[in-house]
Amino acid sequence: MQLRKEMGRWTPRLSAELGLLAVLLTCCCAQENPCFAVRAGTCSECLQAWKDCAYCPEESFKGPRCDLYENIIAHGCSAAAALTAKSSMMIERKQPINMRLKQSQVSPQQVSMSLLPGEEKEVDVEVFAPTKGPLDLYILMDFSNSMVDDLNNLKRMGTQLASLVKDLSDDYTIGFGKFVDKVVEPQTDMRPSKLKEPWPNSDPPFSFQNVIKLTSDAAFFDSELQKEKISGNLDAPEGGFDAILQAAVCGDKIGWRDNSTHLLVFSTESSFHYEGDGVNVLSGILARNDEGCHLDAAGKYTKDTQQDYPSIPTLVRLLGKHNIIPIFAVTDHSYTYYEKLREYFPIAEIGRLQEDSSNILTLMRVAFESIRRKMSIRAEDKPKAFVTNFLDTSGRVVEHGAFDFKPGAIGNFKMRLSAQQMVGGKPVCQLEPLGKKGSIRVKPTTFNAAANVDATILCPSCECEKSAIPAAAKCHGHGDLVCGRCQCYDGWLSTFCNCSESSAAQDTSRCLGPDMKDPCSGRGDCLECGTCVCYNPDQFEGEYCQYDKTDCQRYGGFLCNDRGSCIRGRCACNEGWAGNACECPNSNATCLDSKGGVCNGRGECVCGRCKCPESDMSMTSTCAPNFEAQLGVCEGTRSCVQCQAWKTGEKKDKTQCDKCPFKIVLVDELKEEKDVAHSCSFRDEEDDCTYRYNVEDWKPDSKVKELQFQVLKKKDCPPASLLWLLPLLLFLLLLLALLLLCCWKYCACCKTCFQSCLALLPCCKGGRMVGFKEDEYMFRQSLLTSDHLDTPMVRTGPPKGTDVVRWKVTDNVHRSPTHPQVLMKPNPKEIIPFPISLRLNRLFSENLSRPDSRDAEQLRKEVADNLNEVYKQIPGAQKVQKTLFRKQKNAGKRQDFAIMDTVLSAPRSSYPDIVKLTQKNVQSGNLHDLKVVPGYYTVATDREAAGAIEFQEGVGSVDVHVPLFVKDEDDDKKQLQVEATDVPLGIAEIGKRFVNITIIKEHATGVFSFLQPAYTYSRGDGVAHIPISKEIIEEGSSQVTYRTRDITAKDKKDYVAMEGDLTFGPEETQKIVPVRLLELSEKDGLLADKQVRQFAIDLSNPRQGAKLGRYPRTTVTIADEPDPSVMMFKKGSQNFSTTDPTYTIPVVRTRNQDIPATVKWRTKKAQRFELSDLLKFSPGETEKNIVIDPRAHPGPIQPETIQLELFDPSVNATVGERKTTLVNVADGPHYKPLEMEQVQNKSAVKGGRLFSPTNLKAKATGPRNIRLNWDAGSGNPAGYKVKYWIYGDPEKDAQVLDVKSPQAELTDLYPYCDYEMRVCSYNALGDGSDTDIVTCQTLEDAPGEPGRLAFNVISPTVTQVSWGEPAETNGNITAYEVIYTPIDDDLKAVGAAKKVKIDNPKKRMLLIENLQRAQTYQYKVRAMNSIGWGPFKDASINLASQPTRPMSIPIIPDVPIVDAEAGDEYDGYLMYSNEVLRTPTGSKTPSVSGDDYTSNGKWDQNFLFPGGSATRNLSSSSSPMSTVGSNYRGAGGSFTETNTTYMSGGSQRTDMIRGGMHSSEVIMRKRSENRSYMDENIRDSIVMGDVSGNFPDLSGFGYAGTQSSSQSQFSYSLSGGPRARTESTDVNDALYNLDRVLYDARLSPGIPDTPSRLVFSALGPTALKVSWQEPRCDRDLQGYCVLYQLLNGGKMNTVNVTNPAENSVIIQDLLPNQSYLFKVKAKSQEGWGPEREGVITIESAVDPKSPLSPMPGSPFTLSTPSAPGPLVFTALSPDSLQLSWEKPRKPNGDILGYVVTCEQLHGGGDVRSFEVNGDTAETSLTVPNLTENIPYKFKVQARTTQGFGPEREGIITIESQDGSSLSQYNSQSMSSREVFQMPTEVSTRMNVSHTMMDPYFSDGAMMTTQHMETSGMVTRQVTKEVVQRSVMGGTTVTKKMFYES
Repeated sequence: MQLRKEMGRWTPRLSAELGLLAVLLTCCCAQENPCFAVRAGTCSECLQAWKDCAYCPEESFKGPRCDLYENIIAHGCSAAAALTAKSSMMIERKQPINMRLKQSQVSPQQVSMSLLPGEEKEVDVEVFAPTKGPLDLYILMDFSNSMVDDLNNLKRMGTQLASLVKDLSDDYTIGFGKFVDKVVEPQTDMRPSKLKEPWPNSDPPFSFQNVIKLTSDAAFFDSELQKEKISGNLDAPEGGFDAILQAAVCGDKIGWRDNSTHLLVFSTESSFHYEGDGVNVLSGILARNDEGCHLDAAGKYTKDTQQDYPSIPTLVRLLGKHNIIPIFAVTDHSYTYYEKLREYFPIAEIGRLQEDSSNILTLMRVAFESIRRKMSIRAEDKPKAFVTNFLDTSGRVVEHGAFDFKPGAIGNFKMRLSAQQMVGGKPVCQLEPLGKKGSIRVKPTTFNAAANVDATILCPSCECEKSAIPAAAKCHGHGDLVCGRCQCYDGWLSTFCNCSESSAAQDTSRCLGPDMKDPCSGRGDCLECGTCVCYNPDQFEGEYCQYDKTDCQRYGGFLCNDRGSCIRGRCACNEGWAGNACECPNSNATCLDSKGGVCNGRGECVCGRCKCPESDMSMTSTCAPNFEAQLGVCEGTRSCVQCQAWKTGEKKDKTQCDKCPFKIVLVDELKEEKDVAHSCSFRDEEDDCTYRYNVEDWKPDSKVKELQFQVLKKKDCPPASLLWLLPLLLFLLLLLALLLLCCWKYCACCKTCFQSCLALLPCCKGGRMVGFKEDEYMFRQSLLTSDHLDTPMVRTGPPKGTDVVRWKVTDNVHRSPTHPQVLMKPNPKEIIPFPISLRLNRLFSENLSRPDSRDAEQLRKEVADNLNEVYKQIPGAQKVQKTLFRKQKNAGKRQDFAIMDTVLSAPRSSYPDIVKLTQKNVQSGNLHDLKVVPGYYTVATDREAAGAIEFQEGVGSVDVHVPLFVKDEDDDKKQLQVEATDVPLGIAEIGKRFVNITIIKEHATGVFSFLQPAYTYSRGDGVAHIPISKEIIEEGSSQVTYRTRDITAKDKKDYVAMEGDLTFGPEETQKIVPVRLLELSEKDGLLADKQVRQFAIDLSNPRQGAKLGRYPRTTVTIADEPDPSVMMFKKGSQNFSTTDPTYTIPVVRTRNQDIPATVKWRTKKAQRFELSDLLKFSPGETEKNIVIDPRAHPGPIQPETIQLELFDPSVNATVGERKTTLVNVADGPHYKPLEMEQVQNKSAVKGGRLFSPTNLKAKATGPRNIRLNWDAGSGNPAGYKVKYWIYGDPEKDAQVLDVKSPQAELTDLYPYCDYEMRVCSYNALGDGSDTDIVTCQTLEDAPGEPGRLAFNVISPTVTQVSWGEPAETNGNITAYEVIYTPIDDDLKAVGAAKKVKIDNPKKRMLLIENLQRAQTYQYKVRAMNSIGWGPFKDASINLASQPTRPMSIPIIPDVPIVDAEAGDEYDGYLMYSNEVLRTPTGSKTPSVSGDDYTSNGKWDQNFLFPGGSATRNLSSSSSPMSTVGSNYRGAGGSFTETNTTYMSGGSQRTDMIRGGMHSSEVIMRKRSENRSYMDENIRDSIVMGDVSGNFPDLSGFGYAGTQSSSQSQFSYSLSGGPRARTESTDVNDALYNLDRVLYDARLSPGIPDTPSRLVFSALGPTALKVSWQEPRCDRDLQGYCVLYQLLNGGKMNTVNVTNPAENSVIIQDLLPNQSYLFKVKAKSQEGWGPEREGVITIESAVDPKSPLSPMPGSPFTLSTPSAPGPLVFTALSPDSLQLSWEKPRKPNGDILGYVVTCEQLHGGGDVRSFEVNGDTAETSLTVPNLTENIPYKFKVQARTTQGFGPEREGIITIESQDGSSLSQYNSQSMSSREVFQMPTEVSTRMNVSHTMMDPYFSDGAMMTTQHMETSGMVTRQVTKEVVQRSVMGGTTVTKKMFYES
């Protein structure tokens, strides 16, 4: 009893924790250990859990007994004791295939195997089909009257048919059957005369009859066939399915043989009836088909009128069961029916019959040859515990029918049999015997022979369970010892049964280990008898949970160096590793030097590293002298050589010389340079002689492991000077000096010449020196505040004269020539920025420091114009940008002059040319017309720079502005070297030539960051809790400072500012900063436009080794409380009569309708009842009714007035102005209140306020006209006011028409648009009451021109044309017509025009093939509705002139395809690339219910054609491509559903989004429409190119999202309106898109096409699987080639695939977070085909100490970089526009802002740049000062933490057709074609059109877009800043329009 109480105490907590653990384990992406679930179970349960589970029965074992084998061994179980299970497989009968036997054979014949749960086994299978094996051919023919000529032809060909079968097989039979349809109405004419003879000379109607049983007697077959006559029926579809089923199941009566191939030829020209198509309901036939044989003695089907037709899944199953292969021989009329039907059979063929079946023999021969090459492998009678897959010889899983085995040859494949672990949620070993064991027949579909596999699930049991030790001593006599574990008797507990169920069992002291304070170490629950159950068994272990599996030693931040497991507090290292943290490899591979030795023979290899002997010389990691640290071997050893050999030099002091780490050897002769490692020579300053020496490396077999220094004994000294020449030289020099002095007086320019000449004098040359002031700089990267360093260069000597010094800087000089980054050469064609600095010949002013000032703008334009003119001679150079101005200190007398910094983009290889060109122009003092100061310039790249500085007279120090090239990929310690190269002008010599700059990266112990960049809190929350996280890299405490900062929110007004320091302990990872939020003041609460209030929190000053991470700043948005819903009665009073059954009182809700709200109501002053209740509004509901039943209450119903009141609304709602309403109940149906009567009489007599007119009616009289009529009512009105407005707009925007009579004609309306209207009368006292609102829709009109025209260039001869729906549909679009015509340069036709009509209005795309190369075509598109055709939209394009893109755009599915070389008119129409099936009765193509008809391998019974059962739910996406939808709510209650189209490098089916093309349409909804919300699950796709519908799942690495929207949800409240969707429309949309047929552009014969898809699957952070689809090719493929390289350049890697059957490769050793360009191409004997390209990045976390090393175990994902979203242009005026865009979907890093450039498309003007800061979902920019009728090109580029992303480009023109300026005060109407066209006459129109070209979204495509509203009903959102209208002269003036969605 006590135990049960205690169990009740801890069981809930333990259950909750174990449940949480189970959830975490289930959600974890890492591999799950299946053995963990049965750790507490028996030994047998352990071995039955999973194939790799093992059990340890040792008594002394303390670890988990059930675990993976390697785990229990690591925990101390001996290998001999560990229990495991092993399965078996045996081939019991394997007779080799005898190719001489003419029958189908399979080998092996009998296999038996047992499999453990989760185990797989493979069997190699051989199959053989003889060239002419036994053949049974059964012909099933349609005998309806339309087949009379076909039957006559078949009779004439009877002998030839028999001959054909003889040719196909030496052992054949042939039979014949006929069918018509069920003999019942409505299929058959049931009049007696027609039942006897439906047509002249015909047989009575029948369903099916077996006429000729399969026979080998050809003559008998021919004679019987001649006796047959035709029959007939009524409807077009026939009952062929009944005939097929009977022919399949009546094997004996048909005559099928066991060992033959069974072929059934089904010949017809009509479609088919099928189960549930509805026609049998009319006949009263409701029973399903029983799948039985029902043929009488005459072979006739007897149950045709008693049961339904079979379904398609039934036919597929039964034909497969009986090994029957159908061949559909059908005519053109029904070909598309059966083409789709064929797809559902594993093997089937279809042929196109001539109208008279004259080609049936040829058709049968071709079909049979095709069938013989195909085999579909099946696994029959498979138990539910097994899963089968079939693989080709390369190990690739093959779908049904994909094996292509040749008759007469042996075919090979593999069968993989897998045992499931769980079935139906329970272990497989718990299944019933039939589910675990069975005989599986593996056979081709056409074979009777099979490989029989006897498969059994092995459920092992442990022998030790049978030999339990009762009352074992180890169990203290209170339990049995079973398999090493005690099983306690009742009343005893604990591991060893040494604890009884008593109060002592609750003593928690038993859970305390040595030196422990908390039971179970505080990490678990202490159960009875001292048993510890750890909270997290995956982290804690041990008897007392004292061991933490994450608490072992770490190396490099990784637990056990990620090379072992943490077990019981110590690292258990993997094989090949040792050490306390598994940090030491057992091999010495990491200590090998370049010569293959270990540590260069100088040191020893300890723990994988070389331990070098102590030395003053720097050593490398392999103990080689590191002279690179001393500027080379020669430079590093010269001083020691000089002092030892000659006792001279800087180390000539003996104490210094003795410290040298090597000794020299003096020799008489040195070896040649090629024979030694280094050859050195230097000049001895003391005697001006040159000494030479060689440095040799030691030999591997040498005993001395030191460098050998051999010094030449003899120095090279200059010869003695010729003293006799000295007087002559002195004389000449004096003469020269005299001449120069004379020239000085006459030519000022000679001064410089004189100085130059002085430099030739030995006495003057050494008098002036220039050089760097410092030797070395060292910086920490985290402390750098600039990307440049001003390092001083000094000049000594005479200060007179000018010296110009040229310098250069080189990055990463510390890297050796073999460094991987050095070996990775950059792409010379890569466009990179070149920062350029020049000193202008003008003084600097403060205005120039402000980029937006007028002075800066003018100077920037002048600089750009001149520099662009100079640098245009550089090939590939672009225009300069980002020009800024600054002043440089310490620049001598020039420091007040302005320095210009700009950026020139050009190919990397042009760096030398840019330097030379800059140097040349600066020396001349002019860059075109721009004056510059000679002697100063800087040109830089991302890794080197060059420049010059000038020393003016009297200047001794000038700063050199050195770029530091700081990049994320820099080494932990990098070095730059700045070198003064020469003095081109002046007499100075270079002294200190070099300065070294070292930049050190700091490795933080922790990283501080906010969890996200932004938070939103409501003022009602009171406090904003902002978390700050710390990522622990190394354990230790650290601090960081935080501080709030105002943005739009103000301290002490909106929130209370906070600042301080946070201290994190060694194991703390998160702290919370609470920020108090203040209530909105009364003043701010009354403001109409409430500004969004935001403040920021910044992190700074990380201390104790920490640094800032990804989000050092977060923005907090303070959201005000939402406006409450307002609920009130709809009317102030309602009138009812005593005869009304109920009183219905409406209550309406306004504002904030998307939240639930409630309000109470009650009655007052009611005579018979007092009622009250609660009224609930759901989200989206705007009106509810209070219904009162007067008969439900006692007493008679009498006239009375009842008051209803609303009260007590919910907290998010309020009651409006109509809080109460009066309910007037009167006698009789025509009650008028007495008070009203009196007022009405008074108004009629005395001219009081008028009542509303009555009987208001509206009728549309045309597309733009509505006629209104009403009754005047009582009184004497002076006139009437008619108010009308567009449905959905607010009434305040209504237009008013004043009329004098009770009728009105509304004109200038929008066609096919809903309007609301009401009328009031007026007199001298004012307006009377309004009538109720009436609605009316204008009639349809011809549609406007289609929207944007886009061209997707597939190849030079193939294009895909797409267009937008007309902005003015003016009705329901029913079709489109496309006309394309070849034209010349004068736009005149040079060939015949071709027309294509597209009947489906949703197909707004067309693929045109076989266009003429390099020919310009004009394309025209127009739309049609019920009124007729609208105007054309036209465009011209030459495909050959369009640029190619990195990724090709594949053919998008479900696109009409036409052939440009086909016939005229509509004959050029070929097919849809995703053929649709339509209704059988009205079309030649059938219709089905959706894309997929199988679910988990089973057929969906909803396979349905139109006209079927109305009870089945049909749902399909109406768009042919995947749809990304969003719902927006606009003003006035109107709703707009907007879907956006993006183009990418891929295509997909309706139900699969694989990342390329997202397309849909825009639907404008009425206010009365039901709103539907769609769940979208759209992930990034990594599929480039075409995506096959049959492409297998990528096992989690390719992402797929599904979306379906039921169109039947969209219903309108206006009954009978032309826009209401019918059920047939919904069904047609739902029964759309079975599959798609991709029709690629063909290349030259024999050359392979482009691989039609490219799929990337991440296998790890550095490994990638690249797959592609086999391209089309007329010849056999010979292989593939895969090329890849880093996107930013580098070595191109090549992988050749010689096996054409392989279509995937695995690429290893990629760099994480680096973008790669992949290319795949195919090869045939004719050559290589075109490439398919794709760009991909594997994103993963990396080791902070090594950015190119991924973190072990970290998640990884695939991504592609992207540009900002589509550019949207909105015209604001003739010279300004607003540009907006969306943020990139996949930016390369965190977005800091955007750079926008604007320039004239055709040149001229200046390039303008704008910088936009911030990272928001949508960004906009207003661009002023544009010019009308000039096309501009805009580019938007994201600036991220990783640099600049790809550009989005758009071209825009603001046109004015009459050339006049646009005015808002004239009487003309203007409209922007981005919105819609006004219905009035337009004489001046502003057109905004733009072209978007994006390398990532529309590869190879040019898209011209015009943004328009799309719907027959124009719906607009009207706000005070969006649309402003005024009525002037009957014309509407639109100032500014756009819609927000």
